[in-house]
Amino acid sequence: MDWNFRTAEELSAAMRAGEVTSAELTDAAIARIERHDKAVNAICVPDFDRARAAARDADRARARGEDRPLLGIPVTVKESYDIAGLPTTWGMPQHRNHMPTEDAVQVSRLRAAGAVVLGKTNVPVGLQDIQSFNELYGTTNNPWDHTRTSGGSSGGSAAALASGFGALSIGSDIAGSLRTPAHFCGIHAHKPTLGLAATRGMAPPPGPALPAEPDLAVVGPMARTARDLTLLLDVMAGPDPLTHGVAYDLALRPARHERLCDFRILVLEDHPLIPTGAAVRAGVNRVAAALADGGARVERHSPLLPDLTEAALLYTQLLFSSTVARFPIEAYEQLQARAAALSPGDRILYTARLRAMVFSHHDWIEANGRRELHRHAWRQLFAEFDAVVCPITPTPAFPHDHDPDPMGRRIDIDGVTYPYFDQLVWAGLATMPGLPATAVPAGRSPEGLPVGVQLIGPMFEDRTPLKLAELLEETTGGFQAPM
Repeated sequence: MDWNFRTAEELSAAMRAGEVTSAELTDAAIARIERHDKAVNAICVPDFDRARAAARDADRARARGEDRPLLGIPVTVKESYDIAGLPTTWGMPQHRNHMPTEDAVQVSRLRAAGAVVLGKTNVPVGLQDIQSFNELYGTTNNPWDHTRTSGGSSGGSAAALASGFGALSIGSDIAGSLRTPAHFCGIHAHKPTLGLAATRGMAPPPGPALPAEPDLAVVGPMARTARDLTLLLDVMAGPDPLTHGVAYDLALRPARHERLCDFRILVLEDHPLIPTGAAVRAGVNRVAAALADGGARVERHSPLLPDLTEAALLYTQLLFSSTVARFPIEAYEQLQARAAALSPGDRILYTARLRAMVFSHHDWIEANGRRELHRHAWRQLFAEFDAVVCPITPTPAFPHDHDPDPMGRRIDIDGVTYPYFDQLVWAGLATMPGLPATAVPAGRSPEGLPVGVQLIGPMFEDRTPLKLAELLEETTGGFQAPM
Protein backbone atom coordinates (compact mmCIF):
# COMPACT_ATOMS: atom_id res chain seq x y z
CA MET A 1 0.00 0.00 0.00
CA ASP A 2 1.23 3.52 -0.82
CA TRP A 3 1.13 5.54 2.39
CA ASN A 4 2.92 8.64 1.12
CA PHE A 5 -0.17 10.78 0.43
CA ARG A 6 -2.16 9.69 3.48
CA THR A 7 -2.95 12.31 6.12
CA ALA A 8 -1.24 12.41 9.48
CA GLU A 9 -4.57 11.47 11.05
CA GLU A 10 -4.85 8.40 8.83
CA LEU A 11 -1.26 7.36 9.48
CA SER A 12 -1.75 7.63 13.25
CA ALA A 13 -4.90 5.51 13.06
CA ALA A 14 -3.13 2.90 10.91
CA MET A 15 -0.23 2.68 13.36
CA ARG A 16 -2.60 2.35 16.30
CA ALA A 17 -4.40 -0.47 14.48
CA GLY A 18 -1.12 -2.25 13.76
CA GLU A 19 -1.53 -1.91 9.98
CA VAL A 20 1.86 -0.23 9.52
CA THR A 21 4.87 0.80 11.60
CA SER A 22 6.68 4.12 11.73
CA ALA A 23 9.78 2.37 10.39
CA GLU A 24 7.80 1.27 7.33
CA LEU A 25 6.32 4.74 6.81
CA THR A 26 9.74 6.34 7.14
CA ASP A 27 11.35 3.92 4.70
CA ALA A 28 8.52 4.57 2.23
CA ALA A 29 8.94 8.35 2.53
CA ILE A 30 12.70 8.13 2.08
CA ALA A 31 12.30 5.86 -0.94
CA ARG A 32 9.89 8.32 -2.51
CA ILE A 33 12.26 11.24 -1.88
CA GLU A 34 15.15 9.32 -3.41
CA ARG A 35 13.02 8.50 -6.48
CA HIS A 36 11.40 11.86 -7.13
CA ASP A 37 13.21 14.72 -5.40
CA LYS A 38 15.91 15.11 -8.02
CA ALA A 39 13.31 16.76 -10.26
CA VAL A 40 11.70 18.84 -7.49
CA ASN A 41 14.65 19.60 -5.18
CA ALA A 42 12.54 20.17 -2.07
CA ILE A 43 14.70 18.35 0.51
CA CYS A 44 17.97 20.28 0.73
CA VAL A 45 19.39 18.64 3.90
CA PRO A 46 18.31 14.99 4.32
CA ASP A 47 18.66 13.40 7.74
CA PHE A 48 17.66 9.84 6.86
CA ASP A 49 19.82 7.87 9.30
CA ARG A 50 18.51 9.74 12.33
CA ALA A 51 14.99 9.57 10.90
CA ARG A 52 15.15 5.78 10.71
CA ALA A 53 16.45 5.65 14.29
CA ALA A 54 13.65 7.97 15.46
CA ALA A 55 11.08 5.77 13.69
CA ARG A 56 12.35 2.67 15.49
CA ASP A 57 12.15 4.58 18.78
CA ALA A 58 8.57 5.59 17.94
CA ASP A 59 7.61 1.99 17.27
CA ARG A 60 9.10 0.90 20.60
CA ALA A 61 7.24 3.73 22.37
CA ARG A 62 3.96 2.65 20.78
CA ALA A 63 4.63 -0.93 21.84
CA ARG A 64 4.94 0.37 25.42
CA GLY A 65 1.49 1.94 25.11
CA GLU A 66 2.46 5.51 24.31
CA ASP A 67 0.29 7.51 21.89
CA ARG A 68 1.59 11.05 21.46
CA PRO A 69 0.00 13.46 18.91
CA LEU A 70 2.54 12.86 16.13
CA LEU A 71 4.05 9.57 17.26
CA GLY A 72 5.84 7.98 14.31
CA ILE A 73 4.66 10.53 11.69
CA PRO A 74 7.31 11.45 9.06
CA VAL A 75 7.68 15.23 8.75
CA THR A 76 9.98 17.83 7.22
CA VAL A 77 11.30 21.12 8.60
CA LYS A 78 12.10 24.39 6.82
CA GLU A 79 15.87 24.92 6.50
CA SER A 80 15.74 28.08 8.58
CA TYR A 81 14.91 26.16 11.78
CA ASP A 82 17.87 25.05 13.87
CA ILE A 83 18.30 21.28 14.09
CA ALA A 84 21.24 20.12 16.19
CA GLY A 85 23.91 18.58 13.97
CA LEU A 86 22.57 19.98 10.68
CA PRO A 87 23.55 23.25 8.97
CA THR A 88 21.28 26.29 9.26
CA THR A 89 22.22 28.67 6.44
CA TRP A 90 19.03 30.48 5.36
CA GLY A 91 20.43 29.85 1.87
CA MET A 92 23.44 32.13 2.48
CA PRO A 93 26.76 30.65 1.25
CA GLN A 94 28.82 32.47 3.89
CA HIS A 95 27.02 30.44 6.58
CA ARG A 96 27.41 27.01 4.96
CA ASN A 97 29.29 25.78 8.05
CA HIS A 98 26.93 27.20 10.67
CA MET A 99 26.00 24.12 12.70
CA PRO A 100 23.68 24.70 15.69
CA THR A 101 24.06 22.44 18.69
CA GLU A 102 20.47 22.81 19.90
CA ASP A 103 17.09 22.26 18.26
CA ALA A 104 14.74 25.18 17.65
CA VAL A 105 11.87 25.23 20.13
CA GLN A 106 9.45 24.06 17.41
CA VAL A 107 11.72 21.18 16.39
CA SER A 108 11.86 20.20 20.06
CA ARG A 109 8.05 20.26 20.15
CA LEU A 110 7.86 18.07 17.05
CA ARG A 111 10.20 15.54 18.62
CA ALA A 112 8.36 15.63 21.96
CA ALA A 113 5.13 14.91 20.08
CA GLY A 114 6.81 11.87 18.52
CA ALA A 115 7.40 13.13 14.97
CA VAL A 116 10.11 11.64 12.77
CA VAL A 117 12.13 14.41 11.09
CA LEU A 118 13.18 13.40 7.56
CA GLY A 119 15.27 16.50 6.91
CA LYS A 120 15.21 20.16 5.96
CA THR A 121 13.47 21.87 3.04
CA ASN A 122 14.80 24.54 0.70
CA VAL A 123 14.45 28.33 1.07
CA PRO A 124 15.42 31.56 -0.73
CA VAL A 125 18.50 33.53 0.30
CA GLY A 126 17.79 35.08 3.69
CA LEU A 127 14.13 33.99 3.34
CA GLN A 128 13.66 37.20 1.34
CA ASP A 129 11.99 36.06 -1.87
CA ILE A 130 8.71 34.73 -3.24
CA GLN A 131 10.72 31.89 -4.82
CA SER A 132 13.02 29.27 -3.24
CA PHE A 133 16.47 29.18 -4.79
CA ASN A 134 20.01 29.80 -3.55
CA GLU A 135 23.61 29.10 -4.48
CA LEU A 136 24.03 26.38 -1.85
CA TYR A 137 21.07 24.14 -2.60
CA GLY A 138 19.80 25.22 -6.01
CA THR A 139 16.20 25.81 -7.14
CA THR A 140 13.04 24.15 -5.84
CA ASN A 141 10.62 23.47 -8.66
CA ASN A 142 6.85 23.43 -8.51
CA PRO A 143 5.67 19.78 -8.48
CA TRP A 144 2.88 20.70 -10.92
CA ASP A 145 5.20 22.39 -13.45
CA HIS A 146 8.96 22.25 -13.02
CA THR A 147 9.43 25.45 -15.02
CA ARG A 148 7.60 27.38 -12.30
CA THR A 149 8.40 28.33 -8.73
CA SER A 150 7.06 26.49 -5.70
CA GLY A 151 6.90 29.83 -3.90
CA GLY A 152 8.85 31.22 -0.98
CA SER A 153 10.10 31.32 1.52
CA SER A 154 8.62 27.98 2.68
CA GLY A 155 8.71 26.73 -0.90
CA GLY A 156 10.64 23.57 -0.15
CA SER A 157 8.13 22.53 2.48
CA ALA A 158 5.14 23.11 0.19
CA ALA A 159 6.78 21.22 -2.68
CA ALA A 160 7.67 18.36 -0.33
CA LEU A 161 4.08 18.00 0.86
CA ALA A 162 2.64 18.19 -2.65
CA SER A 163 5.14 15.51 -3.70
CA GLY A 164 4.31 13.11 -0.87
CA PHE A 165 7.57 13.65 1.02
CA GLY A 166 6.22 13.37 4.57
CA ALA A 167 2.79 14.12 5.99
CA LEU A 168 3.49 17.48 7.65
CA SER A 169 5.97 20.34 7.58
CA ILE A 170 6.70 23.50 9.53
CA GLY A 171 7.47 26.85 7.95
CA SER A 172 7.35 30.56 8.70
CA ASP A 173 5.59 33.64 7.34
CA ILE A 174 6.22 37.36 7.26
CA ALA A 175 5.23 38.11 3.65
CA GLY A 176 3.06 35.14 2.76
CA SER A 177 5.88 32.62 3.19
CA LEU A 178 3.50 29.90 4.38
CA ARG A 179 0.46 30.92 2.35
CA THR A 180 2.02 31.67 -1.05
CA PRO A 181 3.81 28.30 -1.41
CA ALA A 182 0.61 26.55 -0.27
CA HIS A 183 -1.34 28.45 -2.94
CA PHE A 184 1.26 27.67 -5.62
CA CYS A 185 1.54 23.96 -4.74
CA GLY A 186 -2.09 23.15 -3.87
CA ILE A 187 -1.72 22.36 -0.16
CA HIS A 188 -2.97 23.84 3.14
CA ALA A 189 -1.03 26.16 5.46
CA HIS A 190 -1.83 28.31 8.45
CA LYS A 191 -0.28 31.63 9.45
CA PRO A 192 -1.02 31.81 13.19
CA THR A 193 -1.90 34.90 15.17
CA LEU A 194 1.23 36.97 15.81
CA GLY A 195 2.94 35.69 18.97
CA LEU A 196 0.95 32.47 19.26
CA ALA A 197 3.85 30.11 18.53
CA ALA A 198 7.38 30.53 19.87
CA THR A 199 10.08 31.32 17.30
CA ARG A 200 13.35 30.65 19.18
CA GLY A 201 15.82 28.86 16.95
CA MET A 202 14.37 30.39 13.77
CA ALA A 203 16.77 33.33 13.47
CA PRO A 204 19.31 34.18 10.74
CA PRO A 205 22.80 32.78 11.26
CA PRO A 206 25.19 33.25 12.90
CA GLY A 207 23.19 34.93 15.64
CA PRO A 208 22.30 33.10 18.86
CA ALA A 209 18.93 31.40 19.31
CA LEU A 210 17.21 33.86 21.63
CA PRO A 211 13.55 33.92 22.77
CA ALA A 212 12.81 37.08 20.79
CA GLU A 213 9.36 38.04 19.53
CA PRO A 214 9.93 39.41 16.01
CA ASP A 215 7.52 41.92 14.55
CA LEU A 216 5.22 40.57 11.80
CA ALA A 217 6.95 37.17 11.55
CA VAL A 218 5.36 33.91 12.70
CA VAL A 219 6.04 30.19 12.50
CA GLY A 220 3.28 27.82 11.47
CA PRO A 221 2.07 24.45 10.15
CA MET A 222 1.75 23.11 6.60
CA ALA A 223 -0.19 19.99 5.61
CA ARG A 224 -2.33 18.43 2.93
CA THR A 225 -5.56 18.77 4.95
CA ALA A 226 -7.11 21.32 7.27
CA ARG A 227 -7.52 18.82 10.11
CA ASP A 228 -3.81 18.02 9.94
CA LEU A 229 -3.08 21.77 10.19
CA THR A 230 -5.03 21.91 13.43
CA LEU A 231 -3.25 18.81 14.74
CA LEU A 232 0.14 20.40 14.07
CA LEU A 233 -0.84 23.87 15.32
CA ASP A 234 -1.79 22.33 18.66
CA VAL A 235 1.77 20.97 18.90
CA MET A 236 3.34 24.31 17.90
CA ALA A 237 1.15 26.77 19.83
CA GLY A 238 2.32 28.37 23.02
CA PRO A 239 4.94 30.93 24.04
CA ASP A 240 8.58 30.20 24.75
CA PRO A 241 9.11 28.46 28.11
CA LEU A 242 12.28 30.53 28.61
CA THR A 243 10.17 33.66 28.96
CA HIS A 244 6.76 32.33 30.04
CA GLY A 245 7.54 29.26 32.14
CA VAL A 246 6.85 25.64 31.28
CA ALA A 247 3.10 25.72 31.97
CA TYR A 248 1.06 28.05 29.80
CA ASP A 249 -2.42 28.54 28.40
CA LEU A 250 -2.79 28.36 24.61
CA ALA A 251 -5.34 31.21 24.84
CA LEU A 252 -7.09 30.00 21.68
CA ARG A 253 -10.85 30.31 21.63
CA PRO A 254 -12.96 27.52 20.14
CA ALA A 255 -14.15 27.90 16.57
CA ARG A 256 -17.12 30.26 16.40
CA HIS A 257 -19.21 27.74 14.46
CA GLU A 258 -19.29 24.05 13.58
CA ARG A 259 -21.58 24.29 10.53
CA LEU A 260 -20.98 26.11 7.26
CA CYS A 261 -24.46 27.62 7.36
CA ASP A 262 -23.65 29.56 10.54
CA PHE A 263 -20.63 31.44 9.19
CA ARG A 264 -20.74 35.11 8.21
CA ILE A 265 -18.20 35.73 5.45
CA LEU A 266 -16.82 38.81 3.72
CA VAL A 267 -15.41 38.00 0.27
CA LEU A 268 -12.79 40.26 -1.34
CA GLU A 269 -11.43 39.79 -4.85
CA ASP A 270 -10.22 43.27 -5.84
CA HIS A 271 -7.35 45.35 -4.47
CA PRO A 272 -6.89 49.03 -5.33
CA LEU A 273 -3.14 48.69 -5.89
CA ILE A 274 -2.91 45.57 -8.08
CA PRO A 275 -5.39 43.61 -10.23
CA THR A 276 -6.45 40.06 -9.47
CA GLY A 277 -5.72 37.64 -12.28
CA ALA A 278 -8.60 35.70 -13.81
CA ALA A 279 -7.45 32.32 -12.46
CA VAL A 280 -7.25 33.56 -8.86
CA ARG A 281 -10.50 35.50 -9.21
CA ALA A 282 -12.17 32.26 -10.33
CA GLY A 283 -10.76 30.47 -7.27
CA VAL A 284 -12.13 33.13 -4.92
CA ASN A 285 -15.52 32.86 -6.56
CA ARG A 286 -15.51 29.05 -6.39
CA VAL A 287 -15.02 29.30 -2.64
CA ALA A 288 -17.66 32.04 -2.35
CA ALA A 289 -20.14 29.85 -4.24
CA ALA A 290 -19.39 26.86 -2.01
CA LEU A 291 -19.99 29.01 1.06
CA ALA A 292 -23.27 30.34 -0.30
CA ASP A 293 -24.40 26.86 -1.34
CA GLY A 294 -23.64 25.69 2.20
CA GLY A 295 -25.92 28.34 3.65
CA ALA A 296 -23.28 30.78 4.89
CA ARG A 297 -24.05 34.50 4.82
CA VAL A 298 -21.75 35.88 2.13
CA GLU A 299 -21.19 39.61 1.64
CA ARG A 300 -18.99 41.35 -0.93
CA HIS A 301 -18.69 44.79 0.69
CA SER A 302 -18.57 46.25 4.19
CA PRO A 303 -17.94 49.79 5.46
CA LEU A 304 -16.12 48.14 8.38
CA LEU A 305 -13.25 46.93 6.17
CA PRO A 306 -10.06 48.91 6.86
CA ASP A 307 -8.79 50.94 3.90
CA LEU A 308 -6.86 48.50 1.70
CA THR A 309 -4.51 51.11 0.22
CA GLU A 310 -3.51 52.45 3.61
CA ALA A 311 -3.14 48.90 4.93
CA ALA A 312 -0.82 47.95 2.06
CA LEU A 313 1.36 51.04 2.49
CA LEU A 314 1.53 50.53 6.24
CA TYR A 315 2.47 46.86 5.79
CA THR A 316 5.15 47.86 3.28
CA GLN A 317 6.60 50.35 5.75
CA LEU A 318 6.69 47.91 8.65
CA LEU A 319 8.08 45.06 6.52
CA PHE A 320 10.81 46.89 4.64
CA SER A 321 11.92 49.02 7.60
CA SER A 322 13.03 45.78 9.23
CA THR A 323 15.00 44.47 6.23
CA VAL A 324 17.89 46.93 6.56
CA ALA A 325 18.72 46.36 10.23
CA ARG A 326 21.90 44.44 9.38
CA PHE A 327 22.88 46.38 6.24
CA PRO A 328 26.44 47.76 6.09
CA ILE A 329 26.53 51.48 6.77
CA GLU A 330 27.67 52.21 3.19
CA ALA A 331 24.59 50.47 1.73
CA TYR A 332 22.33 52.26 4.21
CA GLU A 333 23.76 55.63 3.21
CA GLN A 334 23.14 54.83 -0.47
CA LEU A 335 19.50 54.03 0.35
CA GLN A 336 19.21 57.33 2.21
CA ALA A 337 20.44 59.21 -0.86
CA ARG A 338 18.00 57.37 -3.15
CA ALA A 339 15.09 58.00 -0.78
CA ALA A 340 15.93 61.69 -0.48
CA ALA A 341 15.70 62.03 -4.28
CA LEU A 342 12.13 60.73 -4.43
CA SER A 343 9.21 63.05 -5.08
CA PRO A 344 7.58 63.99 -1.73
CA GLY A 345 4.06 63.33 -3.00
CA ASP A 346 4.74 59.98 -4.63
CA ARG A 347 2.97 57.24 -2.62
CA ILE A 348 3.27 54.20 -4.89
CA LEU A 349 4.46 50.99 -3.29
CA TYR A 350 7.95 51.22 -4.80
CA THR A 351 8.70 54.54 -3.12
CA ALA A 352 7.03 53.36 0.08
CA ARG A 353 9.45 50.43 0.15
CA LEU A 354 12.48 52.62 -0.42
CA ARG A 355 11.48 55.22 2.15
CA ALA A 356 10.72 52.50 4.70
CA MET A 357 14.27 51.17 4.38
CA VAL A 358 15.55 54.43 5.90
CA PHE A 359 12.85 54.90 8.53
CA SER A 360 13.85 56.64 11.73
CA HIS A 361 12.70 55.29 15.06
CA HIS A 362 10.17 58.13 15.14
CA ASP A 363 8.84 57.01 11.74
CA TRP A 364 8.43 53.43 12.95
CA ILE A 365 6.62 54.47 16.13
CA GLU A 366 4.19 56.54 14.05
CA ALA A 367 3.55 53.61 11.70
CA ASN A 368 3.04 51.27 14.63
CA GLY A 369 0.46 53.65 16.06
CA ARG A 370 -1.47 53.56 12.79
CA ARG A 371 -1.29 49.77 12.88
CA GLU A 372 -3.15 49.83 16.21
CA LEU A 373 -5.94 51.79 14.56
CA HIS A 374 -6.19 49.09 11.91
CA ARG A 375 -6.26 46.38 14.56
CA HIS A 376 -9.17 48.17 16.22
CA ALA A 377 -10.98 48.36 12.87
CA TRP A 378 -10.48 44.61 12.37
CA ARG A 379 -11.96 43.94 15.81
CA GLN A 380 -15.04 45.87 14.78
CA LEU A 381 -15.27 44.01 11.47
CA PHE A 382 -15.02 40.63 13.20
CA ALA A 383 -17.94 41.54 15.41
CA GLU A 384 -20.03 41.37 12.21
CA PHE A 385 -18.14 38.69 10.25
CA ASP A 386 -16.39 35.45 11.18
CA ALA A 387 -13.83 35.34 8.37
CA VAL A 388 -12.62 37.15 5.27
CA VAL A 389 -11.98 35.21 2.05
CA CYS A 390 -9.48 36.79 -0.36
CA PRO A 391 -6.53 36.05 -2.67
CA ILE A 392 -3.04 35.18 -1.45
CA THR A 393 -1.29 36.50 -4.57
CA PRO A 394 -2.82 37.77 -7.83
CA THR A 395 -1.65 34.77 -9.92
CA PRO A 396 -0.91 31.06 -9.71
CA ALA A 397 2.74 29.97 -9.63
CA PHE A 398 4.82 32.01 -12.08
CA PRO A 399 7.88 30.92 -14.12
CA HIS A 400 11.26 30.94 -12.37
CA ASP A 401 12.74 34.46 -12.37
CA HIS A 402 16.28 34.67 -10.99
CA ASP A 403 17.05 38.26 -11.95
CA PRO A 404 19.64 39.26 -9.31
CA ASP A 405 17.84 42.59 -8.82
CA PRO A 406 14.50 41.63 -7.23
CA MET A 407 13.34 45.26 -7.31
CA GLY A 408 13.62 45.13 -11.10
CA ARG A 409 11.57 41.96 -11.56
CA ARG A 410 8.00 42.08 -12.90
CA ILE A 411 4.96 39.86 -12.31
CA ASP A 412 2.70 39.12 -15.28
CA ILE A 413 -1.02 39.41 -14.50
CA ASP A 414 -3.13 38.43 -17.51
CA GLY A 415 -0.64 39.88 -19.97
CA VAL A 416 0.23 43.11 -18.12
CA THR A 417 3.33 43.35 -15.92
CA TYR A 418 3.57 44.95 -12.48
CA PRO A 419 6.41 45.42 -9.95
CA TYR A 420 7.38 42.05 -8.47
CA PHE A 421 6.90 42.92 -4.80
CA ASP A 422 3.51 44.58 -5.36
CA GLN A 423 2.00 41.07 -5.26
CA LEU A 424 2.64 41.02 -1.49
CA VAL A 425 -0.29 43.31 -0.71
CA TRP A 426 -2.73 40.44 -0.19
CA ALA A 427 -0.35 38.57 2.14
CA GLY A 428 0.15 41.77 4.10
CA LEU A 429 -3.56 42.18 4.73
CA ALA A 430 -3.38 39.59 7.53
CA THR A 431 0.29 40.03 8.43
CA MET A 432 0.29 43.74 9.26
CA PRO A 433 -2.34 43.51 12.05
CA GLY A 434 -1.13 40.04 13.14
CA LEU A 435 -4.28 38.12 12.21
CA PRO A 436 -4.48 34.34 11.62
CA ALA A 437 -4.95 33.23 8.02
CA THR A 438 -5.47 29.75 6.58
CA ALA A 439 -4.47 28.99 2.99
CA VAL A 440 -6.77 26.47 1.29
CA PRO A 441 -6.87 24.92 -2.20
CA ALA A 442 -9.52 26.46 -4.45
CA GLY A 443 -9.25 24.46 -7.66
CA ARG A 444 -6.94 24.83 -10.63
CA SER A 445 -6.22 27.38 -13.32
CA PRO A 446 -7.01 26.73 -17.02
CA GLU A 447 -3.34 25.64 -17.35
CA GLY A 448 -3.85 23.08 -14.60
CA LEU A 449 -1.94 24.95 -11.87
CA PRO A 450 -3.19 25.00 -8.27
CA VAL A 451 -5.02 28.07 -7.03
CA GLY A 452 -5.53 28.84 -3.36
CA VAL A 453 -7.27 31.47 -1.26
CA GLN A 454 -6.79 32.62 2.32
CA LEU A 455 -9.34 32.65 5.12
CA ILE A 456 -8.48 35.50 7.51
CA GLY A 457 -9.87 35.20 11.03
CA PRO A 458 -10.01 37.21 14.27
CA MET A 459 -6.90 37.57 16.42
CA PHE A 460 -6.34 34.56 18.70
CA GLU A 461 -9.31 32.84 17.12
CA ASP A 462 -7.21 30.64 14.83
CA ARG A 463 -9.63 27.74 15.23
CA THR A 464 -12.32 29.69 13.36
CA PRO A 465 -10.57 29.91 9.95
CA LEU A 466 -9.19 26.40 10.51
CA LYS A 467 -12.69 25.02 11.06
CA LEU A 468 -13.96 26.92 8.04
CA ALA A 469 -11.11 25.40 6.00
CA GLU A 470 -12.12 21.93 7.16
CA LEU A 471 -15.76 22.49 6.20
CA LEU A 472 -14.79 23.93 2.81
CA GLU A 473 -12.54 20.98 2.11
CA GLU A 474 -15.58 18.73 2.21
CA THR A 475 -17.21 20.71 -0.63
CA THR A 476 -14.30 22.01 -2.75
CA GLY A 477 -12.20 18.83 -2.77
CA GLY A 478 -9.07 20.04 -0.98
CA PHE A 479 -5.62 18.74 -1.92
CA GLN A 480 -5.07 16.74 -5.08
CA ALA A 481 -1.77 15.11 -5.93
CA PRO A 482 0.04 16.57 -8.98
CA MET A 483 -0.96 14.88 -12.19
